[in-house]
Amino acid sequence: MIPLIVFYLHIVAIAAVYTRRWQEEGMAEAFLAVFFMALIFFVGWSMASFVMKLFMTAGGAGPALNRDSASLLLLAVAEAVFYYFYLRGEKKPSGSPEAGHGND
Repeated sequence: MIPLIVFYLHIVAIAAVYTRRWQEEGMAEAFLAVFFMALIFFVGWSMASFVMKLFMTAGGAGPALNRDSASLLLLAVAEAVFYYFYLRGEKKPSGSPEAGHGND
């Protein structure tokens, strides 16, 4: 059940990032963002699996939290922190023309 939730969250995140990048930058940038997220997911999953092999047995901590589920949870947390800082966007200074005045 845990892998299903993690995969579902990734699908929702990919759709959100695709839509945001497509609206802001165009379709090419949207596809690049999706490919970047897929690359981070696959490389991160293999690294998280390696780390979990060092700390857990194959049985894990129970039937719901085996080693594969724990590696996906570790990956999801690491990606959430990474994407928070990477995709949050730049803050505009209050005096810049891009910041707007709220009277539009």
